[in-house]
Amino acid sequence: MKISLFSFLTLTLIGYLLLSPLHVMATHHEANNPAASNGKLPNNEGKVVSIIDTTGYTYMELENDGRLFWIAAPTTQVNKGDHIRFVESMAMENFLSKSLNRTFNRIIFVSSTQIKK
Repeated sequence: MKISLFSFLTLTLIGYLLLSPLHVMATHHEANNPAASNGKLPNNEGKVVSIIDTTGYTYMELENDGRLFWIAAPTTQVNKGDHIRFVESMAMENFLSKSLNRTFNRIIFVSSTQIKK
């Protein structure tokens, strides 16, 4: 059976994309030493400043070392002031939430959260 170079390259590319871990690129930004010597929180943590609940998602504005940023997690029971650790799945710029009729300059979609005590 003969196969053209184009067909071979196409099949190779499809195979690579299917087997590549790119579709599950969950980046965990946990430092080796979470209690850093400078007292700063790791990049994947923050204190909850505000909360917006929608169907299926909880949007949380977090504060970490004076910077504010938004994350979106599967529905989560959380309170203002809670210290959250999260596992980042993907960050998006200029994300339009149709359910909130709001555009976030930058938002991090997370696969899981944990309330730190």
